[in-house]
Amino acid sequence: MFFHRSSGGASWMLVCLGNPGDQYENTRHNVGFMVADQLGERYRLPIQKLKFKALTNIFSISGEKVLVMKPVTYMNLSGEAVRPAADFYKIPPEHIIVISDDTALDVGKLRIRKGGSAGGHNGLKSIIQHLGTDQFPRIRVGVGKKPHPDYDLADWVLGKFQGEDKKAMQAAVERCADAVECYIKEGPDRAMNKFNG
Repeated sequence: MFFHRSSGGASWMLVCLGNPGDQYENTRHNVGFMVADQLGERYRLPIQKLKFKALTNIFSISGEKVLVMKPVTYMNLSGEAVRPAADFYKIPPEHIIVISDDTALDVGKLRIRKGGSAGGHNGLKSIIQHLGTDQFPRIRVGVGKKPHPDYDLADWVLGKFQGEDKKAMQAAVERCADAVECYIKEGPDRAMNKFNG
């Protein structure tokens, strides 16, 4: 269904957004990293080669070679990791799947799209700026709205999941990993039908 190069490189990229450092672990903003780690466990592959300003490894997902990356640039500079990797492997934007958190979606909900605006997300903004297009697929994982309007958004996205939200997120992270496999194997329409809740 998809054409890909037969070289030893990668034909897809999976960009899992987050912030590096222990203080950001398991925060709402680091959902992308959590999905990367889930895939790492699933495929028994560490994501720890430092390349293109990201921790990386190449996975074989649904028969395709996929560069899985966790940018270590901090969220608002994520594009600095994505563009050099895309150039190196000659991966077109429609094969660059970005996983990010979304405060407009309920906790644990997934939303897959083939392209579109950054929706106020600094990581997506940076990637759009560096790639020069917003036509790349993304899977947004709902982390819930901030509890009241005066609550600082930065404090909210850098807060950790608690109680029921924590359980819901673990399930969402696993579903997101399933969605990645489905997107690569069966294409965007099938993945959107199956996972957009």
